[in-house]
Amino acid sequence: MASATQQHRRRRAILQLAALLVLVPPAAAAGGACKSEKFPAGKSYETCADLPALGAALHWTYDAAASSLSVAFAAKPASGAGWVSWGINPTGDGMKGAQALLAFKSGATYVVNTYNLTGYKPLSATSTPIAFKATGLAADEGAGGKVRLYGTLQLPKGMESVNHIWQVGSAVAGGVPAKHAFAQENLDAKGKLVLAGAGAPEAAPAPAGGDSSAESGSVEAEAPSLPTPSGGKKSPPAGAASTTHASAPVLIVLLALAGFVAIV
Repeated sequence: MASATQQHRRRRAILQLAALLVLVPPAAAAGGACKSEKFPAGKSYETCADLPALGAALHWTYDAAASSLSVAFAAKPASGAGWVSWGINPTGDGMKGAQALLAFKSGATYVVNTYNLTGYKPLSATSTPIAFKATGLAADEGAGGKVRLYGTLQLPKGMESVNHIWQVGSAVAGGVPAKHAFAQENLDAKGKLVLAGAGAPEAAPAPAGGDSSAESGSVEAEAPSLPTPSGGKKSPPAGAASTTHASAPVLIVLLALAGFVAIV
């Protein structure tokens, strides 16, 4: 009787552990590739997310009191002589309207430009004004040929979430970044970045539709007007992926536990 009771308790404990594993978000279960990024001294970020396209990752810290967003965007250029870019779009979910940071290597150093993407014209070799004050702009090379783009944006008070976009390109000629490819993963390189409130942190895919065909090789050199702060709603963003699906490592553990229960 005592042996049967012990076996019953053991099975119940194993099943409770299995249930907890199922509820662990995939990123948490796997650790998240972005968590392994090692930054230079003096650079650290509270949150990171592996973005759903182009093998990119975003690291960020949002200071709600100061309304400042410090980021490190990491991605591999489409070629060794290419570029990487990340930005936020307060007026839409595509490239058009985005306030972008773009980095590429020039000789032995990296150049970081800002671009206000308001039209479909080639990018210039120099920065154009953007809607947000940008400081601390820099870039370096990380592991695996990735370029890490750094910057801090001064956002409007009360902004809780904003659309963001990212891209990689294959060439820079005379300081002018060439347009990016138009494969599906390039068109999918957009999402919603939750800064504060319920559901934060999150870097969810953007809702389907919108300006998915806009080129990164397009810009109007205009002084942009400061957008109206977004926010107010504290529900999770549209398009946010469910965090209750079991990852592959969790499923393997569950199968092993099931086999153990069967033989005890």
